[in-house]
Amino acid sequence: MSEIKKLNYYVNGQFKQSKTEVYRDAYNPSTGEVIAKVPCCLPEEVEEAIAAAKAAFPGWSATPVIKRVQILHKLRALLIEHMDELTYSVAMENGKAWDEAQGDVLKAKEGTEQAISAPSLMMGDSLMDASKGFDTVLYREPLGVFAGIVPFNFPAMIPMGWMTPMCIACGNTIVIKAATFTPQTCMRIAELYKEAGLPDGVINIVTCSRHEAEIFLHHPDIKGITFVGSTEIGKHIYSTAAAEGKRVQALCEAKNHALVLEDAPIERTAAGIINASFGCAGERCMALPVIVVQESIADKLTEAIVRLAKKLKVGPAYDKETGLGPVVNQGHKQSILNWIQTGLDEGAKLILDGRDVKVSGYEKGFYIGPTIFDHVTPEMTIGQREVFGPVLCVKRVKSFEEGLAVMNANPFANGSVIYTQNGYYAREFARHTDGGMVGVNVGIPVPVGMFPFNGHKQSFFGDLHCLGKDGFHFYTEGKVVTTRWFDEEEGKSQTVSTWDGTI
Repeated sequence: MSEIKKLNYYVNGQFKQSKTEVYRDAYNPSTGEVIAKVPCCLPEEVEEAIAAAKAAFPGWSATPVIKRVQILHKLRALLIEHMDELTYSVAMENGKAWDEAQGDVLKAKEGTEQAISAPSLMMGDSLMDASKGFDTVLYREPLGVFAGIVPFNFPAMIPMGWMTPMCIACGNTIVIKAATFTPQTCMRIAELYKEAGLPDGVINIVTCSRHEAEIFLHHPDIKGITFVGSTEIGKHIYSTAAAEGKRVQALCEAKNHALVLEDAPIERTAAGIINASFGCAGERCMALPVIVVQESIADKLTEAIVRLAKKLKVGPAYDKETGLGPVVNQGHKQSILNWIQTGLDEGAKLILDGRDVKVSGYEKGFYIGPTIFDHVTPEMTIGQREVFGPVLCVKRVKSFEEGLAVMNANPFANGSVIYTQNGYYAREFARHTDGGMVGVNVGIPVPVGMFPFNGHKQSFFGDLHCLGKDGFHFYTEGKVVTTRWFDEEEGKSQTVSTWDGTI
């Protein structure tokens, strides 16, 4: 067996070997094999990455935005050129099935394309004669160094689609804390950025524990933090970093619900629920882990969902026939198994059990088959808390109004969905749901990158969401310049109004 490689951290355009003695295992979830040793970077190495980003900021921010996005144009072409390589990387280290892994990379490309719009979206506002003879212009300028704290579930999209492109297009620099379980795709794309001509130090990548990451929250050279992860950590980051005067956007947990009304077409609705619930092995904050079904069709719908779920091929991520790949590692698998047991203990009815799934030739992989609970009631935590795995809960209600109330009682509000052919109920749902991203017969209502990723309630902490115009405003600050030019007569005047043009 070949020696397992030790990964490096990336600073000032170079990969460097950490001096740490602490390395953590990264796995191929499909086989259960360790594929890399990931360093827990030392505090001084995190400081080194911040210093490199700070040193690169003056030159990069002074680079005209049109030239900055030319590099992103080249990066986009490289993402397309290396699509299969990057897709395999995501599948290999994360466990997403092939099409899902490719979608992860395509979302990184989409975020890059949105960032290429920076010359237009960084444009400010102006008004001639805001007051007589006074002209006012608002410019948008970069702030400095940002930190991006990344989860394991989207190794390409989140660090290199949501965070990096828009941040650097606006003229900032960034230090990414890559996910310990899945850092390799992010690091490979950093190499492609360098190939595209990005100056050294604009992007830096470290891997470390929560202890070292705490440096970002207090460091005076970090101007803002973008985070994706658990609500507990997101609250801590938001409260701590905001108190230090930093900008924060913290995208957190979810327990998205779909309301299925009795007029919904059963087969197509069931297919949409299967895709939304079990895609990416349920390891996404926009998964659909709960459906709220009108009782009149509940039996018929659950029968269809179970039938279709049994047809999903569970297998290795890089087999293009696989419909449901493994979860990321054994620790996360055990967490999901514990949740399934909790559901049983709480009295939910297990109508499809994926705990004992076996994949021939991949017996050591981290597989869980599609799992479905019926008759989940409001007091059961299995239907309220994020499981982050291929587990679907069915809640039964009598009416639209009851279903909406059940959904809005949840503390999370990333996405919410309704399946119906009734325009009135669809409109009422869109108006009154707490969800920040709403789907009408769309199981995963993630908007394309020109719109913000718009979570609400305990799913988001901050004022400006990622992507869309919100994203450009998060990574820039406004500067308002008011100008007055004197004619010959006024130039001789010795009288100035107290308000001097502001009224």
